[in-house]
Amino acid sequence: MILADNKKKPKAPAEEKPLLKPNKLQNGQTIGLVAPASNVWEDAEIHFAIDIIKSFGFSVKQGKHLFQRSAYLAGEDEQRADDINAMFADKEVQGIMALRGGFGTPRILPYLDFPTIEENPKVLVGYSDITALLHAIHIHTGLVTFHGPIARQSYSPYTLAEFKKVLMTPEHPMVIGSPPPFEPEEGRAELENRLHQITKGKARGRLIGGNLSLMTKLLGTPYEPDFKNKILILEEVGEEPYRVDGMLTHLWLSGKLQQLAGIAIGKFTDCQPTKPGPSRSIEAIFQDRFKPLGIPVLAGLMVGHISNQTTFPLGVEAELDVDKGTLTLLESGVT
Repeated sequence: MILADNKKKPKAPAEEKPLLKPNKLQNGQTIGLVAPASNVWEDAEIHFAIDIIKSFGFSVKQGKHLFQRSAYLAGEDEQRADDINAMFADKEVQGIMALRGGFGTPRILPYLDFPTIEENPKVLVGYSDITALLHAIHIHTGLVTFHGPIARQSYSPYTLAEFKKVLMTPEHPMVIGSPPPFEPEEGRAELENRLHQITKGKARGRLIGGNLSLMTKLLGTPYEPDFKNKILILEEVGEEPYRVDGMLTHLWLSGKLQQLAGIAIGKFTDCQPTKPGPSRSIEAIFQDRFKPLGIPVLAGLMVGHISNQTTFPLGVEAELDVDKGTLTLLESGVT
């Protein structure tokens, strides 16, 4: 599919689309495997991802261009978009998973067939660079999409349990993203998965968010989410503190942070300075940028580039309780 030069690019909807929920996943269904951004280094990793999906009891349908590579992209933009469009149109496919993130998802957004996607609602799950795809589809169709693990990873017991309870055995209300159980004892306390209350309080709103750099890239585009009265979830990996500061400042200067009901911060993995010299900590940056907003802000949830990660649905109503340290889904993301 080629986007003609005279074809108008999609405009952001004038108002939020009605919420559209996909059917829950069940054993025996067929999952489409696509690579919307980068590809893995070797084909063996694709076969590994296929085996991971099969381990859930699913069958796998491979995207036509799944094995394509074009430098740091998994094939040309039109090819990657075509695979996503085809999976939504395919009646044999009940859910879609991203092989990995990486780079390049925003490049394919103008090639997405939103009418076909809206007519064939299905679970779509991925994270990191896939954040752009999740939001674009949600904004233009109303479909609830899922920020969660990719196919090319091993699932820890925690990740597996969160994935299944959100996508396969949903209940509501449902607490998600809380740190794994930890038993303190003499000389031993939790540090790695410690929750941090930046601003106490309780907030209620629909969920948006994902990777910070992708949320920043969407600003000013037809795929920018509505921040008003939302709960924003953020995670990041491999960014220097000054770059995290810059991206959060961009969101602040654009007026987006001021519109939010609350903020739930996941993990900012490997975001330490890599060069000698003075630097602010990520914690100090959060305090500086979020505290003046006067809205509930909780840091440390299990979202991001980590082995134990939750799955959260974009667009559903949730409650953030900073005092209790919980994020609770008030409705299911699937039917």
